[in-house]
Amino acid sequence: MSYRFMRMLLFFDLPSVTNSDLKEYRKFRKFLIENGFSMLQESVYSKLLLHNTASHMMLEKLQKNKPGKGSVCVLIITEKQYQKMVLLIGELKGTFLETDERLVIL
Repeated sequence: MSYRFMRMLLFFDLPSVTNSDLKEYRKFRKFLIENGFSMLQESVYSKLLLHNTASHMMLEKLQKNKPGKGSVCVLIITEKQYQKMVLLIGELKGTFLETDERLVIL
């Protein structure tokens, strides 16, 4: 049997206003990690699947464990398409202390 590797990309935006929102976010994130997803960016996860049937089974599992609020988007592509992804990394911008002027020794 020949396998055609698929890649599932999952994007989500969940509310984090109340404690129950945060609990639901943590529960969903834990579910993703336990099911083999790895984080690409904040709220963007990826999972490698053996074939299209496995992707449909994972979609059913996601449907059963989806959060009550917020949005979850799933994109399924072939591994070959995923490998064509271009990674653009910019410089980290921010202010850094370069002196010990404000150092407090206890």
